[in-house]
Amino acid sequence: MISKELQKALIEQLNKEYHSAYIYLGMSAYSAKEGFNGASNWFLIQYQEEIAHGMKLFKYLEDQDVEIKLPSIDEVKVEYKSLLDVFKKSLAHEQMMSKNLNILSDLAMKDKDHATYNLLQWYVTEQVEEEATVKEIIDHIKLVGDNGYGLYTIDKELGARVFKDPTN
Repeated sequence: MISKELQKALIEQLNKEYHSAYIYLGMSAYSAKEGFNGASNWFLIQYQEEIAHGMKLFKYLEDQDVEIKLPSIDEVKVEYKSLLDVFKKSLAHEQMMSKNLNILSDLAMKDKDHATYNLLQWYVTEQVEEEATVKEIIDHIKLVGDNGYGLYTIDKELGARVFKDPTN
């Protein structure tokens, strides 16, 4: 049985997963507005992944008979300075999510809740991949700087991304 404290924290994490999706939807909108349709696609796929992450957690909570209350999702600002800025904000967000998941993992271990800890390790592992991917994109954007053809090429590469449900 999941402790009340951990239940509350997991529901807060569920909200953060859906807020993440909302953030990525905003990043997709910004990218499209700026003519980076490939980046827009990349962020839209990221949005879909965050929804899948939320559903994985939602299903786990249901399976554990946790009473789920859904708090409001905070508003998202869709203001960025450049393609580099939007990816830097994405990385900062992913790092914050990693920190949250580590705190949750610590709480699960404190409670000796091995089932929840095991679930959270899937998320922790997923975060390592998320951060590494965004760091690589940032490195590529920094490499080309303001070179239009370089940004065009990166945008085309980002546009090739397709959704693969990470929870399967």
